[in-house]
Amino acid sequence: QVQLVESGGGLVQAGGSLRLSCAASGRTFGSLAMGWFRQAPGKGREFVAAATWDGSSTYYSGSVKGRFTISRDNAKNTQSLQMNSLKPEDTAVYYCAAVRSFQLVLTAADYDYWGQGTQVTVSS
Repeated sequence: QVQLVESGGGLVQAGGSLRLSCAASGRTFGSLAMGWFRQAPGKGREFVAAATWDGSSTYYSGSVKGRFTISRDNAKNTQSLQMNSLKPEDTAVYYCAAVRSFQLVLTAADYDYWGQGTQVTVSS
């Protein structure tokens, strides 16, 4: 079993930056593919970014590519999402997700473990 806890959300003005972190329990973090998803009010869960077990491969949605960076530290069992040039449309609850896989995983349905979510609000 893997437990994920996100932190780092908050309120920021458009153009600002936030860094989300996700701490994972357990000793198998190095075998986990990781991802970030978000859900805005009244909308479905949307893919944001993903990384392979070693961080060597990453993938981003078109709406965040070039602004967000996913990274992980397997020694600390953490992954992060650096969000720059934030826009009001980035406002959502952001979720950390994990699954035992050595491939990139891009679909929410394929993830087995989820954090509780952290609110990100970008004001205009």
